[in-house]
Amino acid sequence: MLLQNSPAILRHIQRNNIIICSIITNINGLVYIVHNRYNRKGNETLGCTYGRKALIMNVLIIIPAYNEAGIIEWVVDNLIINYPHFDYIVVNDGSKDDTSEICRRNGYNLLDLPVNIGLSGAVQAGMKYAEKLEYDAVLQFDGDGQHDPAYIQPMVNQMVKTGADIVIGSRFKTVKKSFNPRMLGSRVIHCLVRLTTGYNMTDPTSGMRLYSMPIAREFANNINYGPEPDTIAYLLRNGVSLSEVQVGMNERKTGESYLNWAGALRYMMRICSSIVFIQWFRKRSI
Repeated sequence: MLLQNSPAILRHIQRNNIIICSIITNINGLVYIVHNRYNRKGNETLGCTYGRKALIMNVLIIIPAYNEAGIIEWVVDNLIINYPHFDYIVVNDGSKDDTSEICRRNGYNLLDLPVNIGLSGAVQAGMKYAEKLEYDAVLQFDGDGQHDPAYIQPMVNQMVKTGADIVIGSRFKTVKKSFNPRMLGSRVIHCLVRLTTGYNMTDPTSGMRLYSMPIAREFANNINYGPEPDTIAYLLRNGVSLSEVQVGMNERKTGESYLNWAGALRYMMRICSSIVFIQWFRKRSI
């Protein structure tokens, strides 16, 4: 038996009146997940029941989405079916395609912004939602299929274990960074962060970041807190603790990136100037 002679709390995760999994929390704080897998239609069993342990932390996954109609269903269904013990919210950032309609049709948890306000605004909206509902931590998670949810629990475990304020899912914690034009920007930002903070952040451009609620609250209530490397560098300089976990990431399958080539050049200029100059004049409001 999973829990023998141990008081426990049982709750079920359902979708469309189908029990996807049962979550059992024992008195020692261990979570056992009895998990039933279903296909997208919810009417055919794909796998067997199993149990596993996880460290408790009430985490909200924020999924900012802009024109992700071609992939958002796959991303969210993957979370619902395979990782139902995590809460999520899709923040539709004024998409011009059917992203909003798909989310509504499937009954996804959705913040539907009426206009496009950019990644920073979409993430901030999700942070405000997390603050209102008093989550313990918030995970920024791409809606384009690049981030692998299999690494969420290791990131949560790392935060619990180390007490870090921010945990970054790094592609290069234990894997050597390749030499190619795509990695040039990452290397430049890495050098500037190390120069200004002394911290060797191996993957500063990773968008898979787990924030403790005190830090998420700062993002929710400060207009200049973009979910970008310059803000992370600024927080490091102000005593925020950071840890990294090795993760793997997928290539973008479809959809529209927040950055095109011209936007990427402007992004690099803005981030680098902020790290080198602007952050020295910022004042932290806690």
